[in-house]
Amino acid sequence: MRPVDPLSLTTLFAAAAVAGWVDAVVGGGGLLLLPALLVAAPGVPVATALGTNKLAAIAGTSTAAVTYARRTKVDWAVAGPAAGLAVVTAGVGAALAGAVPAGAYRPVVLVVLVAVAVFVAVRPRLGTVAVPQRRTRVRVVVAVAVAGGGIALYDGLIGPGTGTFLVVAFTVLVGADFVHGSAMAKIVNAGTNLGALVVFGLAGHVWWLLGLGMAVCNIAGAALGARMALRRGAGFVRVVLLVVVLALVAKLGYDQWRAG
Repeated sequence: MRPVDPLSLTTLFAAAAVAGWVDAVVGGGGLLLLPALLVAAPGVPVATALGTNKLAAIAGTSTAAVTYARRTKVDWAVAGPAAGLAVVTAGVGAALAGAVPAGAYRPVVLVVLVAVAVFVAVRPRLGTVAVPQRRTRVRVVVAVAVAGGGIALYDGLIGPGTGTFLVVAFTVLVGADFVHGSAMAKIVNAGTNLGALVVFGLAGHVWWLLGLGMAVCNIAGAALGARMALRRGAGFVRVVLLVVVLALVAKLGYDQWRAG
């Protein structure tokens, strides 16, 4: 591990705390933490930045998942199988991370995020209340496949925005409100982080000491974020979701413009 100066270290720990809060509410903490890692340690391999981020993120998502599970009802028939599948699928994504250039997926993710932003904006009631009639057997299977398969694979490959995609998927597919969708998202996200972390760790792409320090800060932010989401409800989560999606669109759009 390269030495990190005290100012950069402080910035990283602060970014980890804020990222934990964002992840716990709606996902998207990687939008903050990955760039912070790349700036604090110039020249760090992308795989190492991803692996170290996963170490911090798994601590925060696990904390948020436990907080949600203790304080609200979780649809384990969806979240459990999706999380189990996500461990494997995210591991596959992590193994392929170095082989897929960012330019190959960035335009696709950008289009999907814009579609998500428009979809949520034009449907103000989406996620504010649960729609249990959407939860059919077929939709449960589809939700498990989408969350534990497609989204988990993306998380292993690169990651930012995974939690947001999971929340929207559970809201649209099985009719969860944003709070319960976020609860399920945290459980699945813990699985994706575990699968990716194992692969990155075995490949030597984790800065363990730095990652553990960031994990402590991520836990603090995640605990606060989960409690705020539960206390303030689905309307609060919806606003944060829109802000995070727009921020992701701006970040990926800038990256695409700079690359072009």
